[in-house]
Amino acid sequence: MIENLFLFRKSLSKRAEVILGISGFLLFFLFWHMTATSGVIRPEFLPSPISVIKAFIRLFTERDFSNDILISIGRVWLAFSLSVVIAVPLGLLMSTYRFVGAILEPFVDFIRYLPVPALVPLLIIWFGVGEVSKIAVLWMGTFFQLILLIADDTKRVPNEFIETGHTLGASNGEVIRHIIVPAALPSMVNNLRITMGWCWTYLIIAEIVAANSGIGHVIWSLRRFVKTPEVMAGIIAIGIIGLITDQAFRYFHKRFFSYLER
Repeated sequence: MIENLFLFRKSLSKRAEVILGISGFLLFFLFWHMTATSGVIRPEFLPSPISVIKAFIRLFTERDFSNDILISIGRVWLAFSLSVVIAVPLGLLMSTYRFVGAILEPFVDFIRYLPVPALVPLLIIWFGVGEVSKIAVLWMGTFFQLILLIADDTKRVPNEFIETGHTLGASNGEVIRHIIVPAALPSMVNNLRITMGWCWTYLIIAEIVAANSGIGHVIWSLRRFVKTPEVMAGIIAIGIIGLITDQAFRYFHKRFFSYLER
């Protein structure tokens, strides 16, 4: 049993994966608890897991944290949805019509290397300090990465598939709809899962810009009073939401593309 865990590229049962995943979290929290209670680091800098759990409960009972969570989820999903709606068709065009790729790729490569935090002052000048600037920050951190991933996914569709479609009389639009998109869809969904994670990483940056709600606003306001347990509880809340979202993507990917595992 144990020796099977160390076999090269050996697949594990679902039960073993769950047990190992939970064990990884338990080991992390054990190490955290031992470090925090050893006295090596002051509790203002590293509170114990118990303190963070209590702070997590206080956020819900004293600060209406559930409303902040819903607001942040709404912002992330709106920005992510806008990125998907724009990036998917443009990515398809970049890979199927080379002149579109030649025009857009250098510009996209240039923008995606710009640090999003450095663009925040410019976005505030353009859009003000309302919701639009927050959505713009999240969109900037997602769109330019996603469009290249979509283009790469569709480029990897074998030319034989496309030539077969044309041989059977399919138009370019029909080849895109019935051949390229279905063939690339599993990889595209997987990349959507990855870029959703990137979108969440920019949440703090988006919500410290004159915000009065959201998880990032809560974290940023509490750090001024050195409430480290509450700050860590807010960060862990983002991690929990991200983990649930990621697992949901994995579940639907496995459900709808089960033929890939046969």
